[in-house]
Amino acid sequence: MVTLFLLVLLAVAGCARQERREGCLACHSGIEQASRHHVGCVGCHGGDGVAYAKNTAHATMKGGGNPSEPTSWDTSCGGCHRYQLERVTSSVMTTNRGIIRNIQLTWEGEDTKQYATTGGTVFGPTGTTVALTPVAELDNLAGELYRKTCSRCHIGTANGDAYGATHGSGCAACHFPWNVEGVYVGKDRTMKGKAGHSASHVMNPLPDTQVCARCHNRSGRIAFSYLGLYDGNNGLVPTRGGEAGPVMTSGARSLTHITPDLHAAAGMECIDCHTSRDVMGDGYSSQNMYLQTEIRCEDCHGDPVNLPRYREITRENEEAVRESRSYKLPVTSGMLMIQTAGGHQYSNVFYRNGALWLQGKRSGKLHKIKVITGSSEHTVSGHGRLECYSCHSHTVVQCYGCHTTYDRKKQATDFITGEETAGSFNETEDYRMLYPFPLALNQRGKISPVTPGCQTFVSVAEADGSFSKREYVAKFKGAQQLRFAPFYSHNSSKKAIGCTECHGNPAFLGFGQHTIAGNSITGTLICEKSGSKPLDGFLTMKNGQVRAYSAIVREQSRPLNGGEVRRALSVNLCLVCHDTAKDPIYRKGLNYRALDNALHRKLLSLPGR
Repeated sequence: MVTLFLLVLLAVAGCARQERREGCLACHSGIEQASRHHVGCVGCHGGDGVAYAKNTAHATMKGGGNPSEPTSWDTSCGGCHRYQLERVTSSVMTTNRGIIRNIQLTWEGEDTKQYATTGGTVFGPTGTTVALTPVAELDNLAGELYRKTCSRCHIGTANGDAYGATHGSGCAACHFPWNVEGVYVGKDRTMKGKAGHSASHVMNPLPDTQVCARCHNRSGRIAFSYLGLYDGNNGLVPTRGGEAGPVMTSGARSLTHITPDLHAAAGMECIDCHTSRDVMGDGYSSQNMYLQTEIRCEDCHGDPVNLPRYREITRENEEAVRESRSYKLPVTSGMLMIQTAGGHQYSNVFYRNGALWLQGKRSGKLHKIKVITGSSEHTVSGHGRLECYSCHSHTVVQCYGCHTTYDRKKQATDFITGEETAGSFNETEDYRMLYPFPLALNQRGKISPVTPGCQTFVSVAEADGSFSKREYVAKFKGAQQLRFAPFYSHNSSKKAIGCTECHGNPAFLGFGQHTIAGNSITGTLICEKSGSKPLDGFLTMKNGQVRAYSAIVREQSRPLNGGEVRRALSVNLCLVCHDTAKDPIYRKGLNYRALDNALHRKLLSLPGR
């Protein structure tokens, strides 16, 4: 048996040495070895490994040289990594079902089909089959907008010419390092300086935050917010001393610095919180990112009543063990691993010696986690429906008044088909801000920040120059209305927002910038194309009656109702004296008539009151 094992080992080693002597290296002599497990060229890239003429050697390469390109990843990366491939192919990172559906909801409305980047049959979260229709068949403005703008970020398409947003397609989008110019700068002289390639040929098993930021820098800007960057100025509008912001990114946007997320400030990266199931999927196809994401703040920090859950590692083949092989501290049998809201184990968060710890997956740094269960600030009566980030968000990016023009006279690239077709989009916005931010009920029935999603005024210029739509407010659920969406900005702070902010400033309750007259609240941020509907809110109050004029998207979501608004504002009466969450009066429901009793009448009659 030992002799047989040695023979097999020598054979494998011989294959590896033989692959390193492939003819590819005659031209690419300086190319970096992808990893110690990826030794040769032809095994991944295909092609003719014994040919020395370029045309012959490259004729049968997979994916045009990128073996992870989705048209060939089934026989390249998927040949060895079948488990990962089957998860990725049905994940929202590949299908982009949520983005496509939200564009439909915002513009024409849904039809009976489920659209995705490519067609096929997948399994939904309940195990039932779902037939996906290729977005190439979505023949309306929603389909055009996705194919000609949004699709550049999805991992099925490479983006090699957008400064700061370059990435490969398929697995290489995350696992090979790209620089801001999308230019190879490694040691292979044949490839040196060529655009449309990763910065080097060294594979990155654990993607860093900059990888995530290449795509997650538009719309909600969550990567920028996390890192402490803000593109509030459009293009090169001066920001300081007549100069543009100090950081340049895609779309000629200049960024300024804001306070980063407290996790980023501590040295944590995106993958330190997000699991592989969040990013690569779990094998089932979710309708949107919210449904695929399995983590919550409470997983690590606990909630007012319950401590974080954990489970012991008992088998050597558990997923947390497998995923941690590249970590400084791999998971071993007997470790107590914290569980996600989805019921799985984190591979880097564990309970040890009476404390919770998070290990940086790339850095190996250990972060001690603060548990908030039972603390007075988190047991305020009436706060049971608050998401953690409702109080702990430092900022929330809000873009108001998005004016989108679709011009049929111009040509633009359809990044799904790769063809130039008639119709080009141009977008501008009226106003952007970070704070204050409105709150509403999200899809979990919890109170959370919301942000415009999307506030689109659509113009369509026909080929003859006429307009078939002119600054048209899109319909949602049968009504012509603006809309907001529940949102986590990824810019959280250890210090929570002050009690008087939410309970004393109607902007947090959904009234936007406003004026108050008696028991009426009127919004003031008016766009000329929406004269009766202020942009930055979704509620008005007239003679004490609260009315919603914009929608909160996502299932089960809604604005606060009149009773909820009045209760929230009434707390401000108590905060004048009882100004901290630790005050005992907040351990139970407030008596809003307390100011009428003898004790309070006496206190209010004292000099200086």
